Amino acid sequence: MTTPATPANRPRLALFDLDHTLLPLDSDYEWGEFTIRIGWNDPVEFARRNGEFYAHYQAGTLNVHDYVRFATEAVRLRGPEAAAAAHEQFMREVIGPAIQPQALALLRQHQDAGDEVLIVTATNEFVTTPIARALGVPQLLSVQLARDAGGWYTGEIEGVPTMREGKVTRMEQWLAERQLTWADVESTFYSDSMNDVPLLEKVDHPVATNPDPRLRALAQERGWRILDLFTAQP
Repeated sequence: MTTPATPANRPRLALFDLDHTLLPLDSDYEWGEFTIRIGWNDPVEFARRNGEFYAHYQAGTLNVHDYVRFATEAVRLRGPEAAAAAHEQFMREVIGPAIQPQALALLRQHQDAGDEVLIVTATNEFVTTPIARALGVPQLLSVQLARDAGGWYTGEIEGVPTMREGKVTRMEQWLAERQLTWADVESTFYSDSMNDVPLLEKVDHPVATNPDPRLRALAQERGWRILDLFTAQP
């Protein structure tokens, strides 16, 4: 017989957004810029469209399906071997140098305390799976990519994308798979973005982390903890 969870013995979850939260950059945007540098995309047209999509993301108006088709096109065209080699280079040149000791320390603090740590990101699985591995976080909820009969990406999204309310849905699916609800766990979520307000509102301990100006103002209004992990604010 399962013992009901009580406030004293509830499992603790530490949830983290990735871009501008654990990393001081946007990995999805930087991957796009990287594909320009290695000659996979036209520097003028791709940079223009990538910048437009990023602006929509910041404004909370991004059509994630259109963006994923755009962002994965070069990977889809070049195939698994070339894509894997390019991502290894991306990790060496872009992501590795951007991983900050204070972010690793925060993750380890939660892991050492026995918390289950998850990264919940709106960036797709191709870009983020190696990043989560480098950060030492085995649990990753990201935008899942549909695959064709040969097992390669089609450009479409599989299931619910982990964006805005979709992060709440995917977390509830994750909990349900473990026969848990929000009431059964003590949850903390770290995020920088207004896009993540739905999940910040859902957890027990929302933490506005390196927040954008709108989220900083909302956090101050609601009394949420504010954590400036990378840069000190005046």
